[in-house]
This record gives sequence, structure tokens and C-alpha cells, in this order.
Amino acid sequence: MRYIQRELATTLTRAARAFPAVVLTGPRRAGKTTLLRRLFPSANYQLLEDPATVDAAQSDPRAFLDGLRPPTVLDEIQNAPDLLNFIRVRIDAAPNRKGQWLLTGSQDFGLMRGVTESMAGRAAVLQLLPLSSAETARVTLLRGGYPEAVARPRDAGLWFQSYLQTYLERDVRQVSQIRELTSFRRFLSLIASRSGQILNKTDIAAPLGISVPTLTEWIGILEATGQLVLVPPYFENFGKRLIKSPKVYLTDSGLVCHLLGIDTERALGRSPFLGPIFETFVASEIIKQQSNLGRRRELYFFRDQRGLEVDFIVPSSEHELVLIEVKASRTVYPDAADRALSLARSMGSQRSRCIVVHASAEADEDDAALAQGARSMSIAGLLRSLRGGRKLVSKAPATGSVAIWDGKARRSSIEHDTVHDEP
Repeated sequence: MRYIQRELATTLTRAARAFPAVVLTGPRRAGKTTLLRRLFPSANYQLLEDPATVDAAQSDPRAFLDGLRPPTVLDEIQNAPDLLNFIRVRIDAAPNRKGQWLLTGSQDFGLMRGVTESMAGRAAVLQLLPLSSAETARVTLLRGGYPEAVARPRDAGLWFQSYLQTYLERDVRQVSQIRELTSFRRFLSLIASRSGQILNKTDIAAPLGISVPTLTEWIGILEATGQLVLVPPYFENFGKRLIKSPKVYLTDSGLVCHLLGIDTERALGRSPFLGPIFETFVASEIIKQQSNLGRRRELYFFRDQRGLEVDFIVPSSEHELVLIEVKASRTVYPDAADRALSLARSMGSQRSRCIVVHASAEADEDDAALAQGARSMSIAGLLRSLRGGRKLVSKAPATGSVAIWDGKARRSSIEHDTVHDEP
């Protein structure tokens, strides 16, 4: 498959012109190395998974760095985190030299801790997720967005099987001292069956025979390795009593399908998991777009104690919230917007837009009036709607990350009410 232009490329290039270092995180095999080598073909490349390279970097960091000619790509930097301190010294010696150090990592815990401690204000931190539907039409609900699964869809099942085995043997064991990988594999399948649901740790831990603290650790591993996101509730309560627990989503719908044993479009269409998988896909597409534009991750859901629930809330321009309902069907009716419209009416003076996103890919259904105050859109239409707004680049002094906002961030003045855990 020919190279697919990544949406993050523009943001990454701008970051390299503004910062001495760029740290690119994301799940394994999402395309981080390919993107960096495509954008910076003349950069020196060092893979820190080769035992000899790692040994040289750890035994004599100064000599190792002296032997490199920047710009340099240090791939999988979490395998030699002590290099960050020595890179910082070199950056401080020549702070005006931009784009000299291009670092990648597949694990956020140790890597981000090292960046926070060593590279604050010196590095732009970006995340690359698997391919999005905006980058190629070959990204589908069934196969997801991992480049190799997209390139060879007929072999996607075998690829996911190999990917999981590699992930369990390498990433999981590097992050945590888990001995029972079989139990962790069962946990992956169980969490896939809960993708799109409100997280209930007791409900997941019980059939696995593990404690809630262990489950919390395992969820943290999936987050650290870019396999899972927790979508928090929107806490501006508009006078309502809210659910506090987050929703859980795996980041790739193809991986969800594989874990659930769904291997054909026909099986997917008949599956009771079709709705949650489509919701997972929409959540992933929104998060990918925010990451690719260098924006903060801002995705929420709403649910109160009385049962009013809206699938997603995305802050857009100043004082505006986009209320999104997700329907895994090609045809939607006006009552699909009822919950979003009900929440919008309770917001008072808070500006909002109501959107029902559906599964149709027809061009004439990208954006259509559905009901008074609500529109129906395909995923492509939704992403175009959320993308709008003037983009401003700003250096975040605490982490050195690139952030792009639609206008100024301003906190709502609406008072918080009591927040409750899910019963």
C-alpha cells in the first residue's frame, strides 16, 4: 500500500520548527516511525529496541550521543530513559537549534514522567493514533485503522492475533510484572465487550477473579500503551445530579471486533455489539482529529441520575458545546435527537449544537436538518463540523506540548451540583 499522508504531519512539522525536541507517543504499530522518517528523511535514525544500541546508550550515554549527528530520531526512547537527561543538557547548551531530537515511545507512563522531569519547556509532546477515516477511506468499522490491517484486510485477523501476542509479551510485561498473561488476555476480551459502556470495575473484576485494585492497574496499562481511553462525564451539571464514572473505549474498532470474534461485515451487521462498536469508532475518530490537530483531548459524555444520557459532548468554540448522539444505522428519525435537545433546553444560556451521527456514507447525507435545533451527519460531516474554527498555536509552559485551540478557553460560570457514583 502506498504511503498515506498523516493529518498529524502539519502539526508535527510546526512543532519541530518551534521546539528543540519533539516527543511522539502512541500505540505500537500506529505509524510513528514511518511518519518521522517520511517527514525527516535526512535525520539520523536509532532504534532503541536493538540490544546493542540500547546497551551502548545505557553504558555510556555521553559517548552514544556524541556519535550522533542531529537531527536524530530516537525510536522507542522508553527503553533508554536516562538519555533524556543528557539530551536536556545538549538542548540547554544550544536552545535556539530547533527540531534536533525526534523521540518516539509506545508507553506513556515512564516516558511522560521522564519528559516532565527532564524536558519541560523543551519538547513538544504529540500523540499519533492509528489511521483515521479522514486520512483514508480504507479505515472501516470492522478492520479499524492500524496501517497493516488496513493494507491487508484479508489478513487482518492473523495480524491482530500476532499484534496481541507481541503486545502481551513486550509492552505489558515492560509496564507491569504481570505473570498471568492468559488472565490479561481474557481481560482484553472482556473490556472489548464493555467498550462504549460506563465503567463498572466490580462487574469486570468479578468474572476474572481479580481484585478491583488489580483491575485498575490493568486498565492503567491499556491507557499507558495507547489501547484504551476513559471518557469522563461532563461535570457542568446544569442543576442535575450526575453520574461520576467514566465510559471506557478501546481506541481501535478493528481490535474490538477481533477480540469479540467478529471477522466479517455480515457478522458485524448481525452482532448485538454493533451499536457499541460504532460508538467506539466515533469516539476514536473524534480523539484522532483532536490529536492530529494538536488540540487537547476534550471528549465527554452526559448522564444524570434520572437517566438522561447524551453519548458525547465536545466543547467547540467559546461558550459552545456540541451534543452528539450516535446511531449505528443508515436512516435516522427526528426522535433520535430527543435526548440531546432535552439536555440543550436545560442548559439555559449555554450555547449548544445538537448532532445525530449515523452510519451512512452518502455525500448528500453528510449534513442535513433532522429536527428543530438538530442536524444529522455522517462521521465525515461530524468531523468537518468539529474541525471548524481558527487554530492558534501556543506553547504550554508546564509540559512543552503544542496545543491548538478554537479561540480562548474559558471556564463556564455554571455552579456544580452534587456528583454521584453510578448506582
